[in-house]
Amino acid sequence: MLNDSELANLRNRFKRDAELLMRPADSGAEDEKSQEEKEVKPLPRFNKHSIFWIVASVVVTYYVDFLRHIMENDDIKSWWFTVGLLLLGICLSLATFCIVYLEWYKGIQHYDQEYPAIPPITTAAFIAASCSFNIALWPVWSFFTPLILFTQFMGVVMFISLLG
Repeated sequence: MLNDSELANLRNRFKRDAELLMRPADSGAEDEKSQEEKEVKPLPRFNKHSIFWIVASVVVTYYVDFLRHIMENDDIKSWWFTVGLLLLGICLSLATFCIVYLEWYKGIQHYDQEYPAIPPITTAAFIAASCSFNIALWPVWSFFTPLILFTQFMGVVMFISLLG
């Protein structure tokens, strides 16, 4: 079956694997400490990622003349756009409730544990709003619509992250 050198290699491999399996018990405390240190040390507000998305959003807004198209273009499907605005308003009101009232006023840091229904409702409303906006603005920018809206979304999210 196996010769002596193959058995020795197999035995050494199992020995190394056993040593590796025994290590996490000791290094688990280090992982917990490093996790606590990460939670204590805040991440920098200004980073390349945030600045990139904000600049990209401004550039897209300027070059596609976003605001003029939104205000004046007759090709926009107004019903879908209105639905998107209402759903986006729900998302923003829930986010404002969580950030301003629960976190700043009440001091609740983990509001998703206190109010577990808020994250799925906000997520569902946002997904529905993004679909509505894509449908409403598709006649204006065609297949560029999802890219334009995603860039706008990321720019707004990164801008908000810089504020708080």
